[in-house]
Amino acid sequence: MLESLSSSLRKTILKVRGAPIVDEKLINELIQDLENALLGTDVNLDLVLDISQKVKKRALQDQIPMAVSRKNYTIKVIYDELTDLLGKRYAPLRLNPNELNILMFIGIQGSGKTTSIGKFANYYQKRGFKVGVIGGDTFRPGALAQLKQYIEPIGIEVYGEEKEKKAINVIKNGLKHFKEKKSINLILIDTTGRHKEEKALIKEMEEIAKTAKPTEIILIIDASIGQQAQAQADAFNRATPIGSIILTKMDGSAKGGGALSAVAITGGVIRFYGEGEKIQDLVEFNPTRFVGSLLGMGDIEGLVESVNEAFGVEDTAELRDAFKKGKLTLRHFKTQMETANKQSSLGKIVSKIPGVGGLMAGHTDLEAESKESVKRFIAICSAMTDEELDNARIIKGSRIQRIARGSGTSPQEVKLLLQQFNQMSKQLKVMRKMRGRRGPQGGLPPGMEGLLGG
Repeated sequence: MLESLSSSLRKTILKVRGAPIVDEKLINELIQDLENALLGTDVNLDLVLDISQKVKKRALQDQIPMAVSRKNYTIKVIYDELTDLLGKRYAPLRLNPNELNILMFIGIQGSGKTTSIGKFANYYQKRGFKVGVIGGDTFRPGALAQLKQYIEPIGIEVYGEEKEKKAINVIKNGLKHFKEKKSINLILIDTTGRHKEEKALIKEMEEIAKTAKPTEIILIIDASIGQQAQAQADAFNRATPIGSIILTKMDGSAKGGGALSAVAITGGVIRFYGEGEKIQDLVEFNPTRFVGSLLGMGDIEGLVESVNEAFGVEDTAELRDAFKKGKLTLRHFKTQMETANKQSSLGKIVSKIPGVGGLMAGHTDLEAESKESVKRFIAICSAMTDEELDNARIIKGSRIQRIARGSGTSPQEVKLLLQQFNQMSKQLKVMRKMRGRRGPQGGLPPGMEGLLGG
């Protein structure tokens, strides 16, 4: 997820935290770092200059309460302005499981529309919806076969007609087919990939929308096009009102920041983004959580959701409670990492952990690094006593030597693990103390307070 931007922003945050004082010289350095980071991901120059001016003005001129440090307030200002840049508000897609929901997917050919439909189908099937998919792309050779190959293994039916060349006929028949199945409450319609200048295809899109009467039309945009996403979103929206946007290829795009900010300018609502090829690699877009992860603040709610989603852990209540109370132990973490080690997408889980994601900044292969780190973590924890797992503070001197020998690692690796764990624990406690503080008074970013306890 925008690894280059995330790495740059985390270094900026570390510079703030490590500075003895926050003065105009430091703020100017931070502004330069921030501008370089945003321009490096293709964010519009005018937007970058605007956010820079806002950060500088607020960081230097705002009146700050005695209880809030200038450092923490500066970090919050950066967080606030980035959140505004990328959409300001969390706007989840609202579907009614007690009614028939029809969603129509449109987009430029090659934008990742077919795989996005598969990910979307999987996402909502796991949330209790009975899904049916209509293969309405009658133009691209092999489109229906690709759709079936991707979706049918997860037990979702795909309706299509290989010989029918008129998409509208396939879609009419598909709607009739699934409506007769009373159990289906979510129908996803794939359409032919098109370009904004292709008038015939735009007309076909309008005809399909008129016939299907979709609950919502979802535009798929390839994040690698950067600032061009604005023109694309505007063009499609003029033809048929767009309700939602999914950004694809966010994991490998150097222009993802440009696409995110460009879409936000249009007023389009980004609902999801794709960050991988697997069918589970679809993430709901929440600006506050997204920016928190970019800055290395961690995403506690996202972490718990990822554990539930990817690992199939039946009961994460203990982990959730530990996070909320700021009382995470090595035992809690060892249990989760043992489960995580058996799964893919481990790098995404690690990036959500407060205090740990930031430490991975600059690692080009987060997945490989994460797997190796987790294996060492498990080995080290397995060499600890019950007392040590429950109280990391007693692990010193001879205990470190013993644990290193028992785990086949070095004392330096044991110390590094403890440093990372202590940093994570401290950050959780700080976040908990700041719980409930809002607005210009400083404190936790909006939307995160509830994650850290009542």
